[in-house]
Amino acid sequence: MERTFEGDATSVPEVSEKNKSGRLFSWSLAWNENDSPRIWRSRLSWRIVMAVFLTIMTVQASVLALTLKNYRAEQLFELKSHATSVLSSVMDHRAASKLESPVSVQQQQRIFALTPIRGMTVYSTEYNLLSMSGESVALDILNDKDINQTYISDDRLHYEAILRPSDLGGLPYYVVVRLDSGRALDKVTEYVQRSIVIMFLLSAFVTTILMIALGKWLLEPIIFLRDNLSMAIANPESPNIIRSPYDSKDEIGSAIAASEELIKQNAKNLRQVKSAAQSQIHKLAYYDVLTNLPNRIFFIQKLSDYVRQANTNNTNIERLAVVAVDLDNFKDVNDSMGHNVGDAILGAVGRRLKSSLPESAVVARTGEDEFAITYILNNDMITAKEVGEKVRSIISHEPFRVFNESFQVRASIGVSTFPDDALDPDQVLKNADIALNRAKEDGRDCIREYLEDFDKAVQARFQMLRDLRNALEHNELSLNYQPQLDLKTGAIIGAEALLRWFKPDNSKEGGKFISPAEFIPIAEQSGLIVPIGEWVMEKACEEAKRWHDAGHPIRIAVNVSGEQFQQSDLVAFTKSVLEKTGIDPRFLELEVTESAFMEDIQQTIKTLKELHALGVELAIDDFGTGYSSLSYLRQFPIDRLKIDQSFIRNALNNTDDAAIAKTIIALGRSLNLKIIAEGVETVEHEQFLISEGCDEVQGYRYSRPVPAPKFVQLIDRYTGDLAFFSQV
Repeated sequence: MERTFEGDATSVPEVSEKNKSGRLFSWSLAWNENDSPRIWRSRLSWRIVMAVFLTIMTVQASVLALTLKNYRAEQLFELKSHATSVLSSVMDHRAASKLESPVSVQQQQRIFALTPIRGMTVYSTEYNLLSMSGESVALDILNDKDINQTYISDDRLHYEAILRPSDLGGLPYYVVVRLDSGRALDKVTEYVQRSIVIMFLLSAFVTTILMIALGKWLLEPIIFLRDNLSMAIANPESPNIIRSPYDSKDEIGSAIAASEELIKQNAKNLRQVKSAAQSQIHKLAYYDVLTNLPNRIFFIQKLSDYVRQANTNNTNIERLAVVAVDLDNFKDVNDSMGHNVGDAILGAVGRRLKSSLPESAVVARTGEDEFAITYILNNDMITAKEVGEKVRSIISHEPFRVFNESFQVRASIGVSTFPDDALDPDQVLKNADIALNRAKEDGRDCIREYLEDFDKAVQARFQMLRDLRNALEHNELSLNYQPQLDLKTGAIIGAEALLRWFKPDNSKEGGKFISPAEFIPIAEQSGLIVPIGEWVMEKACEEAKRWHDAGHPIRIAVNVSGEQFQQSDLVAFTKSVLEKTGIDPRFLELEVTESAFMEDIQQTIKTLKELHALGVELAIDDFGTGYSSLSYLRQFPIDRLKIDQSFIRNALNNTDDAAIAKTIIALGRSLNLKIIAEGVETVEHEQFLISEGCDEVQGYRYSRPVPAPKFVQLIDRYTGDLAFFSQV
């Protein structure tokens, strides 16, 4: 049965029954035509060839080494036997009793000429030398121990042996013969050469047979398996592999069959994983994980689709409402109840909006606590603002129950209309966001329709932020100083550094001052207030150090914004400023509003203690306008409370403001804190504060904020009597 990949056009080809019969042979023929050269080019093949060939050669060489000695001994023995037969046939038996050589001189000459014998020495059985003839011999017989000796010359061309009486047919002689061994050694050489040729031919033959067998049963299947794996690697999802022709019952065939099955399973798994991954990637790219609603990207795509449809003639879509929604004060829910509760509320809001609006409406989560909705206006004949009212009602008409708790959710809403407010989908959504920001600025829990003036205001704020950055970079900012006086002594004890911005332009005056009320909120929203605040502290401390060196040891008060207090490393920066400017820390006072203190109580206490440890003084600015817990106030290492100017200005005409001012003064006295009142504009204000026991004052009664040179002039002219300011 043919095995194929599911859902894939490629498959492993089926082998016909005809090819199955004798398929090993038929496959090998077909395979060898194209792939046998590859076998012999294979590094593995040559490793096997060399291993087998060298193994056989080594074995045969070992055998040759073992047999060569015996063969040479046989050749020398034959040479000795020949000499024995020659001498036995010519020896004279009658000479034995006369103690003379049994071989005549003539016979010796014939022997030397016709036989391998080149020399000989004859001894009697008593080892007496009887004769020497031919070439001299190296062996001597002196006793019984010498009769078993043999000798081969260094050049291997002469061999000497001793013939005993037993070798000579019983004749009583010992004969040392010197034989020519050249032919014997030639035979040995021929034997070695013949053996080597046989060894090589046998090794080559066995190796070839083995390689044919290995190639057919091992290497070809391995190459086949490798090629299939290579094709699977090249195209793992749809591998175009060849069906195995090998018997799956043997080890190699079963391994190839298993690999094919694994390749198919891997391809199938890859396709499934890829499909799942693509689906998951699409979901992550276009949907919000928490609410399962479309995200901002997908929302804009859907909005773009509606806009394209509206621009064609074959659709009923003419107008679209885009609604931007922000859940009011949602950060408080996360901070107080935890993110799990906040996430549950977000999910519930998304589900309620989705279920309460028409199916054609697109509901998306576009931010942490923000949603966006596209609503087709044509059929319902309603306005974009009415859609916004409907969305607001859906969210707020009934509390959300989460973990057995009820949460009343309010929302700020901005709406814009296509094509009335914009034609581009991104711009329509941007306009809805601009309207949403205006709704939040106007107090939240309200709806605002997009107006062109909103966009102009946004552009104006953006331009001011850009100009403010340039002002910081090009030293367009400056400081003015307003004196602070001690009501008991009348002395000028300090000055508050106040930021001023003169923006140059092409006007006749060369520029104009921008009110801090305009640019400070923008700096705080953008985070630019942090580097600005650091610049203010450093410049104010440098100026105060010049006053101190000139003999005016007065305190310099620097405002620290909530963002600077919470976001920057205020302690480290203050320490560096003190070291850089050389100002005495007790003459630096940092003023922070009470609302900034209450952001993170524990961090506030830690920061205040570290600042106090540096020796600087600390004051709560605008005290009474925010919310402070008295239990926490006792833990703050505060030196001074600063009464907000709004209470002082109205204290003479408004009994409530007067009561608040009196309470703050009494509170400071009970906590052993200094009290400074700002906004003192008249002598009556001054007298009221003196009567209530206030410690310090500042305001227009004494001086408006002035540049440093004028402030120094004021210090030099001042007599120390508060009446001085009534005469100025």
